[in-house]
Amino acid sequence: MNINEQLNGADLIIDDLDGVEAATAVAGKNAARQLPQMMRRIPVTLTLEVGSARISLQELMAIGPSSVVPLDALAGEPLVIKVNGAPIGRAEVVVAGEQYGLKVIDLDGLNLDALTK
Repeated sequence: MNINEQLNGADLIIDDLDGVEAATAVAGKNAARQLPQMMRRIPVTLTLEVGSARISLQELMAIGPSSVVPLDALAGEPLVIKVNGAPIGRAEVVVAGEQYGLKVIDLDGLNLDALTK
């Protein structure tokens, strides 16, 4: 099964991680060229935000193991990619072997100045 085949219309299975890593490396080379050598190894935290909900403290106190809290994101909608809390693009969740991963849809907010603040 390749990266373009879908499982149940929602998740992707990636059997060729070398191909994914190669594609990521090619996409990242342009950005890496713009960074000074000393900045290329600075660690950042990459997160994928599913959604959020604004609730009252009373609602929070009522949450238990079987509770469901609706989020502001629609099912099937791309998720927000964040670096150090700053949104940089959108992605879909994928399955890579036994781990979850992300498939980048777009990187319209990749701004290194915002990430260093």
